Amino acid sequence: MNLSKRFILTIVVSLLLLVTTAMAQDSIKLGAAVSQSGKYSTNGLHTINGYNLAVDLINQAGGVNIDGTSYNLEIIYYDDESTAARGAELAERLIKQDGVDYMLGPYSSGLTKSIAPVTEKYGIPMVEANGASRSLFTNGYKNLFAVLSTSEQYLASAIALAAELAEAEGRDPSSLKVALAFENDPFSQDVRAGVIEDAESYGMKIIIDDSLPQDLNDMTPTLTKVRALKPDILVVSGHAKGAATAIRQIAERNIYVPMLAMTHCDSAKIIEKFGDAAENTLCAAQWAPSLSYSDDLFGSASDFAALFEETYGYAPPYQAAESAAAVMVFADALTRAGTTDKAAVRDALAATDMQTFYGNIKFDETGKNIAKPMVLYQVQNGEFKVVAPTKWASSEVNYPRPR
Repeated sequence: MNLSKRFILTIVVSLLLLVTTAMAQDSIKLGAAVSQSGKYSTNGLHTINGYNLAVDLINQAGGVNIDGTSYNLEIIYYDDESTAARGAELAERLIKQDGVDYMLGPYSSGLTKSIAPVTEKYGIPMVEANGASRSLFTNGYKNLFAVLSTSEQYLASAIALAAELAEAEGRDPSSLKVALAFENDPFSQDVRAGVIEDAESYGMKIIIDDSLPQDLNDMTPTLTKVRALKPDILVVSGHAKGAATAIRQIAERNIYVPMLAMTHCDSAKIIEKFGDAAENTLCAAQWAPSLSYSDDLFGSASDFAALFEETYGYAPPYQAAESAAAVMVFADALTRAGTTDKAAVRDALAATDMQTFYGNIKFDETGKNIAKPMVLYQVQNGEFKVVAPTKWASSEVNYPRPR
């Protein structure tokens, strides 16, 4: 090879190295240990899809601008296998081996609970979208921020709605009998505590208070009691698997209750899987595509829903929407911080006050979002319709459920 050719080759290689280095420097890594196997894998997938869609859209729009420099976002994923110990182990790995300075949350309150002490130990800001347990926010964590409403609020609107409907019929809400069936995990137990508190405030009597089995495969003992004791309201919370089991077995055993309310209806795909059996079920939701929230990245809530379905082939459950919002919060905080220093980003997160397609986001001193209410769907003619709060309702509630 002559000297001129060697010189040109050297220049080309040097330029390629410079470009590669620049690309590496212009990327901000976020870490995420999310369930891709185990009992939370369904909602883990929704979480990952929400994260990825937001990252893709932010990068396509030019990335995150920090003090005049644009950075692409990148997520390093590991599978926590739906187990708390594995989640904590992977959080350590992401921080110590992969060098991430920012974390996105896992799916479920239990796994968030296992990771939060790790991120707090290393001063790593974590924005999470799927850990709603209120007990997460009583530990004095300074680096934990949640975009979703906390768990005690999930089915409060169902109890309030039952009381309202009873009064409309001329009945005293205290005459209503309530049956509970809950998974023994932090999220569901917090939902249970909120339901009990709300029911007691109306003087309602709780006549069944059962734990779902650990594998969430069979709630026959509870349904046998429901048939015998005839409660007015049956409330169920067992994530996606528990919701599917409840709808299937209530139909199989021909169980009737005037009001059935549960969590995780959309992520369990109860309409697609169970058709008519899912009709008139009330479903707690963090978000709905019919809400009037909007932002400059996704547009309206319905715009996000359309893009998500076009990208992934199914309508987005709220777990996907809140996950996308978590990435947006990080991008906003990084821009306002004007630096990639994790302490400065943490302070910018604490000062967040923004509207996204998912809802308003503003954190209190514990890291909870205090700016967004829950909504309550009802399955009507094969579609989710918002029936509470009344301000955002798109349909009137069907009550009592037709036999």
